[in-house]
Amino acid sequence: MTQPLLDLLSGRQPGICLYGFAPPKRSTSAEQLAQIAAQQIGRLAALDLDGVIVYDIQDEAERTASPRPFPFLPTLSPERYAHDHLAALAHPKVVYRCVANDTRESFVEWLGSERPAPAISVLVGAPSRHARAGLGLKEAYGLVGQHAPALMLGGIAIAERHARSFGEHERIVAKTAAGCRFFVTQAVYDVTSTLSLLSDYALALSASGQPAQPIIVTFSPCGSVRTLEFMKWLGISFPRWLENELRHSGDPLATSLALCERIFLEVWDFAQGKGIPLGVNVESVSIRKAEIDASIELLTTLRTQLARRLPR
Repeated sequence: MTQPLLDLLSGRQPGICLYGFAPPKRSTSAEQLAQIAAQQIGRLAALDLDGVIVYDIQDEAERTASPRPFPFLPTLSPERYAHDHLAALAHPKVVYRCVANDTRESFVEWLGSERPAPAISVLVGAPSRHARAGLGLKEAYGLVGQHAPALMLGGIAIAERHARSFGEHERIVAKTAAGCRFFVTQAVYDVTSTLSLLSDYALALSASGQPAQPIIVTFSPCGSVRTLEFMKWLGISFPRWLENELRHSGDPLATSLALCERIFLEVWDFAQGKGIPLGVNVESVSIRKAEIDASIELLTTLRTQLARRLPR
């Protein structure tokens, strides 16, 4: 039997397998919302998962001057969708929370709200330094320690940011000291940046004697040029050769799945050699059925690869 997600995270176990998605749009009718939730429950209930991630989607318009390929439409509260509408889904829920939208008072109120166990959340800061002021991550971590110390806290890790400044591993170490016990990456297509981040993280841990926290590496299928452009807009890096493969493939979705599996295997072997407990999160950034189905296929493939390497 699979261990509970909370135990896997607390025990810093490798091989954690998650599936991530955004809540429905806030404008969704009650009838449509019930249908969407039922479809997701039916799709995910039978999958061999340790948990699901429900994202807190932000506009991010301040992050880049490039126009957004798809219009931003506000979504339902991730927590409400996870615990109310997906209550029948037995998998543990990891709920994202963008603290930049909070005041100190609203965040403390959120921390004190009733939620099913296990309570696991990933806190996210403002998408850019130009975004409107709100609660900062450092203050939010401190408030968790004061008001909800039992909350299993996660953080994000962005390899592309490390490629620019070589400081992302220091952010992971600092967030660990502030209470984070696992990290979820942005979708990975640039294997070099990811390996560099893991390498510098391992060196930092070796120097400090601290244990590595689980790093959950995200993979997302890309089935069209439009999806590719959107993923690039989100800040996901594509090496030129890999982008060429996707743009000029007769079947970009199949090419994407094969590339994701290759990247996973390379990152897994590297992390194992460094003593870093690696997990996977598969997501779909698209509402296209073909790409959603492909994300389930990729999840099954990566879960099989994990089982071969770490049977539980």
